[in-house]
Amino acid sequence: MQKRIERSALVSHSTEQMFQLVNDFESYPEYLPGCVGAELLVREDDWLEARLHLAKAGIRQSFVTHNTLRPPESMHIRLVEGPFKSFAGEWCFKALSDQACKVNFWLEFEFSNKLVALAAGKLFEQVASEQVSALCKRADQIYK
Repeated sequence: MQKRIERSALVSHSTEQMFQLVNDFESYPEYLPGCVGAELLVREDDWLEARLHLAKAGIRQSFVTHNTLRPPESMHIRLVEGPFKSFAGEWCFKALSDQACKVNFWLEFEFSNKLVALAAGKLFEQVASEQVSALCKRADQIYK
């Protein structure tokens, strides 16, 4: 069964700052609960491919995404490799002023089989659900 997660937040930071923070996925293990590793596989001018490693309560999963970059407005995410039948998402940043923006994040996914969904479903849903709040806290720490 396909799941959809949508989150949004109003922040006192620019679209450029928030885009840079999302694009700095290699720092995710420092502040995103459940993310234990991140590695860049390929980087070009307007896209990248990266692998994220998630772990919690003895359950480990990793997946590779292709991220299309449209700074500072958006980043589209699609699956390259991982335990999913389908996987797509997007970060959008809408300027409200020079130093404020609205952050929107959505993610749709379906695991490749019921066993994987049972084992890793809660872990992945928790990490995906907490991404926006963790990102906002990180922005407040970095951009004070």
